[in-house]
Amino acid sequence: MGFGAPGGFSIGPSSVQSNAEAGLPFANVPGDLADKVERELGREPEHPPPDVTFHQVVGDRRLFSLRSFLRPHAWWLAGGALLMLVEAALMNIGPLLTQIGIDEGIDQGRFDVIVTVVVLYLVAIVVSAAAGFVRASVTGRLGERLMYDLRVRVFSHFQRQSLDFFTSEKAGVLMTRMTSDIESLNTLFQEGLVQFVVQFLTLVVITAYLLILDVRLAVATIVLVVPVTVVLSLWFRRAAGAGYLRVRDRIADVLSDLQESLAGVRVIQAANRRAQNVQAHRSIVHRHRLAEAATARAQVIYGPGTEALGVAAQALVLLIGGRMVLRGALTIGEMTAFVLFLNRFFAPIQTLVQLFNQYQQGAAAVSKLQTLLATESSVSESADAHDLPPIEGEIRLRQVTFGYDATQPVLTDVDLWIHPGEVLAVVGPTGAGKSTVAKLITRFYDPQKGQVTIDDHDLTDVTLHSLRSQLGVVPQEPFLFNGSLRDNIAFARPSASDAEVAAAVEAVGLDALVSTLPRGVDSPVHERGTSLSAGERQLLALARAFLAGPRVLVLDEATSNLDLASETVVERALDKVLEGRTAIIIAHRLATAMRADRIAVIDEGRLVELGSHDELVAAGGFYAEMYRTYAGAT
Repeated sequence: MGFGAPGGFSIGPSSVQSNAEAGLPFANVPGDLADKVERELGREPEHPPPDVTFHQVVGDRRLFSLRSFLRPHAWWLAGGALLMLVEAALMNIGPLLTQIGIDEGIDQGRFDVIVTVVVLYLVAIVVSAAAGFVRASVTGRLGERLMYDLRVRVFSHFQRQSLDFFTSEKAGVLMTRMTSDIESLNTLFQEGLVQFVVQFLTLVVITAYLLILDVRLAVATIVLVVPVTVVLSLWFRRAAGAGYLRVRDRIADVLSDLQESLAGVRVIQAANRRAQNVQAHRSIVHRHRLAEAATARAQVIYGPGTEALGVAAQALVLLIGGRMVLRGALTIGEMTAFVLFLNRFFAPIQTLVQLFNQYQQGAAAVSKLQTLLATESSVSESADAHDLPPIEGEIRLRQVTFGYDATQPVLTDVDLWIHPGEVLAVVGPTGAGKSTVAKLITRFYDPQKGQVTIDDHDLTDVTLHSLRSQLGVVPQEPFLFNGSLRDNIAFARPSASDAEVAAAVEAVGLDALVSTLPRGVDSPVHERGTSLSAGERQLLALARAFLAGPRVLVLDEATSNLDLASETVVERALDKVLEGRTAIIIAHRLATAMRADRIAVIDEGRLVELGSHDELVAAGGFYAEMYRTYAGAT
């Protein structure tokens, strides 16, 4: 498509047309595949619009922990624990029935006792299996519900954070919290905690059975075995706990480097940096391997150590118990049951060793999530924030001082008054603080000193939803989401009608592009809009702003990445979008600034000049020098 710039100038075929000719994304879809897609869409159930109330209020200071996480479901957990107790008791009643069968059946020659023991054995197996089935169903459903709640809680926490949080944290690290850490916690709950309780109750039940059989032998065994086991467990807990925290940090480094490499793959290939990046990733993965190896060494010591302890305990029971049988203080059946119970006594310990690894990994994940969820947004609503009424668009910065690092101000004592319906351009050298002005007006940040108001309403006193719903932002590099053109245009107003979307498309000059697409505005937009040109992406962002209908529009160097032809098309669309609105244009090119009603010149964080283009040129100051440089280069 040709955007059809003024004077019949055309910027040539669009990227969509070129893609279609080359058989790339947005080319015509084969008929049979299109039919299959339509059939699948026909079977798609209706999805009602979400009913979600989102607040960004400081006050939820609950410390995330397993206890606080599980507390609301205490009754379900109690029911699951009761089922586990029944399951453990019946699963381990076998040795006791064996003792009765030997002493009261075989030794006494009573076959009816043996039959009764066998029937009780079968009943215990059936009831235990039923209890296990119900328990697995209860804990499984509860586990999925807990993971659902946690994922939503973490995602909502991300949404509440201000921009400084995302500039200080790597995207890969945040992805690790949302994926790997939650999966570790899911594994801990679904497998680890449930089995931990089952094995612990099994250990308690077996200990009770041992005491019932013979107190002296049971006490002798426990006194000799338990202290050593406790010492080994305490050592393993300390060694493995620190190790798994290092593992969580290292896996976050791995995913962070992977995410950055995938995002910058074009630059990597263009700079021929593939070999160096592989070597850098190899070093990061190596550090992860060393962290995993350290925890594995602790497990290698702990696991075989407890196994050796179990074998030694069985030998001790045979020695002491055998002597008691010879003296008549213990029956053969009791001795047999004791040995069977003791064998089962160490089986849960071995299982607990493996579960302890899962617990340590889960505990490390809890620690990371705890730190994440304790992070508060630097920009938040006060508890008594009120809705911002419909605005006229009068904006004032009163003696504003701000720095991303509070010790290094980016803006100092800026006093600026923007009138309703006025288009103000902000110009200045790179790093002077132009974009910072826009971020303060949209309340992406709060000033350390001074006040930012709209229609005399302090932005810190109003709800963010009521503020942002009346503001529109078009960034330098517009972000397009994976979905359709319509989804992206109606991003700020998902309920917009087809007619409203079509009007926005026509207003910014996107109708020619849409007419070339096989499904019109329902055609797919690939991730970040890579199948569209820079000009097309910018026009789509303007259509998004036009449809949202903001009273105040902020354009942060919206044309700086465009060629002259595309810039002409976008500026023509800008005239339509800016009509009747207060607008702040962060301008990189003076051609854009010259279209504004007034121009504010920022230099070294201070407002140094303010006036119309003609006034500033006539003043012969900073802007006049910029203009002379611009005029000389054109």
